[in-house]
Amino acid sequence: MATNITASDFEEKILNSPIPVLVDFWAEWCGPCKMLTPVVEELFEEADGYSVAKVNIDDEPELAQQYGVMSIPTLMLFQDGQPTGQLVGVQPKSAIEDLIRAVL
Repeated sequence: MATNITASDFEEKILNSPIPVLVDFWAEWCGPCKMLTPVVEELFEEADGYSVAKVNIDDEPELAQQYGVMSIPTLMLFQDGQPTGQLVGVQPKSAIEDLIRAVL
């Protein structure tokens, strides 16, 4: 299961990560987020050279605001402490893999 990230460990686990991290900004009540969860979990299981994490925007609204998350689900790829790409809404696995491959 993808790691749940909070504001207190975001810097350590995302910004200071030595490998790219795909972050899923989501919420419990979000239907599209629930549709995307199995894909995110598959990517987590298959992760090679990157990692996958989740940020619940209801629990961490300041992170969502800081990174300009206006709609969920939002997938944001971080590399070297910076967001390098994002996808908004339910996406096919292939589109997410393309985003990840762009930085690997």
